[in-house]
Amino acid sequence: MIVYSADKRSFIQDVKTNVIATKILNLIRERGLNAGQEREFAAWHNSMKFMRDIVDDSEIEDEVQIAIEYNIPQTSKRVDFIILGADEKDKENIVIVELKQWSRAEKVDDDMHFSVRTYVANDNRIVCHPSYQAYSYSRFLCNYSQTINERSINLIPCAYLHNYLPAYKPALSDGIYKEWYSSAPFFIMDEVQQFSDFVKKHVTKKSSHGDLLFLIEKGRIRPTKSLQDALSTMVRGTPVFDLLDEQAVCFDMCVRTMLQCLKDQKKRTILIQGGPGTGKSVLAVNLLMHFITCSCNAAYVTKNSAPRQAFLSILSGNKAERVADITQLFRSPFGLSQVPYNSYDCLIVDEAHRLVKRMYGDWNGENQVKECINASLLSVFMLDEDQAVTTKDIGSVQEIKKWCEVLGSTVILREETKLTSQFRCNGSDAYIQFIDNLLQRKEESLSIPLSELNYDFRVFDDPIQMREELRIKNAINNKARMVAGYCYDWNVKNHRGDVDIELPGGFQAKWNLENDKIWAINQRSFEEVGCIHTAQGLEFDYVGVLIGKDLSFNKETGRIVVNKYAISRDDKSSGIRGANDEEARRLILNTYKTLLTRGQKGCFVYCEDDDLREYFKEMTYMGNTLS
Repeated sequence: MIVYSADKRSFIQDVKTNVIATKILNLIRERGLNAGQEREFAAWHNSMKFMRDIVDDSEIEDEVQIAIEYNIPQTSKRVDFIILGADEKDKENIVIVELKQWSRAEKVDDDMHFSVRTYVANDNRIVCHPSYQAYSYSRFLCNYSQTINERSINLIPCAYLHNYLPAYKPALSDGIYKEWYSSAPFFIMDEVQQFSDFVKKHVTKKSSHGDLLFLIEKGRIRPTKSLQDALSTMVRGTPVFDLLDEQAVCFDMCVRTMLQCLKDQKKRTILIQGGPGTGKSVLAVNLLMHFITCSCNAAYVTKNSAPRQAFLSILSGNKAERVADITQLFRSPFGLSQVPYNSYDCLIVDEAHRLVKRMYGDWNGENQVKECINASLLSVFMLDEDQAVTTKDIGSVQEIKKWCEVLGSTVILREETKLTSQFRCNGSDAYIQFIDNLLQRKEESLSIPLSELNYDFRVFDDPIQMREELRIKNAINNKARMVAGYCYDWNVKNHRGDVDIELPGGFQAKWNLENDKIWAINQRSFEEVGCIHTAQGLEFDYVGVLIGKDLSFNKETGRIVVNKYAISRDDKSSGIRGANDEEARRLILNTYKTLLTRGQKGCFVYCEDDDLREYFKEMTYMGNTLS
């Protein structure tokens, strides 16, 4: 969707008469987009004057096309400025310009190749390097626009930081970003002539073959052959994504249903249920690969960013150009409210139990379950209701069925769509039962002798000793991490201290690094403790779980006691402190079950409550349920 479009002559006139920002704002509102705040209005007012100076050149014909605020299809992302036309040899080119108001920036870290730190939105924030941002937008269009590929139209990404001070250019031109600024050069305040020459190298006249704006706006959005081949190679070359047993049965059912939907154009929704470690995410990635290689417009959706980032890293082999190619396939439900009915052939919604009514900033959002079903011909929901961990989590069988009825989507929920085989915890279904017993999640329980499970479950009296044992495991292959529930304050993030978690015996740790989206596989992240939002949907070889004061054990009654008021006041997401007692108990126990089932080979535990620790030891060593 293009918000503002005009030829060069009209654009220059709108800027000269000082109406450009108002026009953009009115068009934004007409289209119902989430934009137009005071900060954006000021940016349009300022930046368009600089872009007028660039295109107001006698060497650029008046008929060259200009587009502002192009909303990339099926996303909430918008391209700031586009110049469309042809060069002196009549080659059709589209110049994509990312505009920034920044005056300075700095490198974040040698390992963060996509990111810089700058002052924006009244705070110092970690954001994308502007060259990468422009490059990634161009890759989306290359990978999804059949018209651009068929016409061999060149996409030329770049960035213009018209307020950026020359003294700070070395930060943006650091070698770790070379891949991006080599493909999408950036220009700063004293490089006006260089930027002008760059634009004129690619566009000086209108395309002789038609309206390029129309092609961008109305062109068919489908995965191109290059994207199909890239994703197929990545998935098939990664053994962790091999399908086994009932996963393959579910896969076949989804493929067959997709063919039915494409044939009769009737909406359908498949519900795939399975507990921790039953292979829901593996199935999801395989379905994504298959549908993309069959030229279906599909995407993997999950509210938690951690699984998305981990899959991107695993599939790409940490090769940055591969990340840019496939990142659009792994999306948040954020912004689906603006996606037209049945825009996707298939949305594969992982961790569907974590869907909410509306995320902050998604002003048009109403209900993410509804929006997933509405946006896709076939919607596949992967869910486990026992992994809902906040009061806002609404993803459930009942909620999905309700919106299917409203939107006319046939529900498919069968025995064949239930995953039961355990591919985590050394393949032991009994371990999951053991954890349910341990947490007293169910009224009835079975005797589970842990010694027979071939699983390394240990309870520690000293959290430092637990961390050191995990460190030994992590040294093998970087697949051990510590996690915790909602009990501990975010002191470092809120500038209240240098540590977040302090336990008896001198144990100190920070929460997982802010903005570290690949905490689960980052070589430097072992020392940090992961929260439920970072760990959910991921797995490790060994996991160490810190159980805070929200759980204790009453020796007289033999029952686990939940204390919702032990939840940190810094927790702004779970809603547990304000929940009723029954709901709070369910969410706290769900949280710890999720954390205690992240380990493939072993789980180490430290409990702050002495009696709870002794109870865990008794259950561990005796392997018996309480009578």
